[in-house]
Amino acid sequence: MKTFERSFYSKTSMHVFIVTLILFLSMWLSTDMFTDIDMALMGYIISSFIFAIGLTVRISSFLIRPATAQIVKRSFTNMKKQKRVKRNVKSILITLVENIILQKFIFKRGIYRGVQHFLIAWGCIGSFAITFGLTFGWLRFDLIDPETYQIVAFNIPTMKMAAHGLFAELVYNGLNITALMVLIGVSMALARRLVNKDVRVTQRVEFDLLPLYILLAVTVSGLVLTVSYHFLGGWMHHYLTLVHQVTVVIMLIYFPYGKLFHLPIRPLATAVPMNYQETLKVDTRECKKCGSPYSSDDQIADVKQILNVQSFDLKLDDGSYLADYCLPCRRRIRVMKQLNIESVPGNPYAPINTLNDIHMSGFGKRRSDEFYNLPEKEKNEIVK
Repeated sequence: MKTFERSFYSKTSMHVFIVTLILFLSMWLSTDMFTDIDMALMGYIISSFIFAIGLTVRISSFLIRPATAQIVKRSFTNMKKQKRVKRNVKSILITLVENIILQKFIFKRGIYRGVQHFLIAWGCIGSFAITFGLTFGWLRFDLIDPETYQIVAFNIPTMKMAAHGLFAELVYNGLNITALMVLIGVSMALARRLVNKDVRVTQRVEFDLLPLYILLAVTVSGLVLTVSYHFLGGWMHHYLTLVHQVTVVIMLIYFPYGKLFHLPIRPLATAVPMNYQETLKVDTRECKKCGSPYSSDDQIADVKQILNVQSFDLKLDDGSYLADYCLPCRRRIRVMKQLNIESVPGNPYAPINTLNDIHMSGFGKRRSDEFYNLPEKEKNEIVK
């Protein structure tokens, strides 16, 4: 592998080559050696390759960052441990269902925001799946007889369907259904960003509004195509096709470099509960000063490693690191350093008398059981 890697200028260029080669070979296989390519999709094919290259570059750059690289490294290390298999599978499944599929983390911020995000997310995922499937030839429909179509996936004949049946209508209108989902979600998002004064103060046009405008242009132009074909006898269909293709190309080229990039990296959310929550809502690492649990061993080790890579030396005089202390104790240490006061023995939460006889209050409170919001049964199990 090292020899192969030396053939490229960087790991990123190697990843781009591998991804492009895989897409090319999959397209060659699924289109029966390029004999079943729809030339009307050539613009989409070229922009899809550009999209794949841009996305690969962004993901490779994202994974090179010290924090991301350490989290990925920790994830692979923990997944190899036999004693953590059950916990890892459970954590991944829970995160997949709650954060990715149901998107509960958004619904906690409000029903309105949850619905709009759910519609945009799954509308985009469905649209991408259908578009790339048809563009790269992974999926096509062969006419068996005037009343029957056969679905061909990667050049393998699969199920047959009636040309005018309910299932066929759902398949034909798959992009229309997902486009309507995106249209409703984007309209809700734009309405919120234009009406809510708190949001208007913090939002940026190029970062928050531009992706919504691009998605709106793609969905509206696509739905207008359907209206033209079904209800207007194909009026200006050729020109509308070109307009829609331009909007799709713009969206695919923009996608890896804008706000929409968070969609493909969202699955990394599984790393947090899988790696750093030893027991659900319970911290296992005790503060070096006050003894209060505040984090996990893996998380503290990773924080130290990330800071070390970035040449941040947060080592204290006694050989410990700032990461070995809970947040209240860190604030206390920081303030006392600024006041040129050495560590004072005793209760870390009690008031402090400085060298200038200035009486100062404590720097925090111990976490109570209510912080973890655990049932009595789980509390008793932890104590045991």
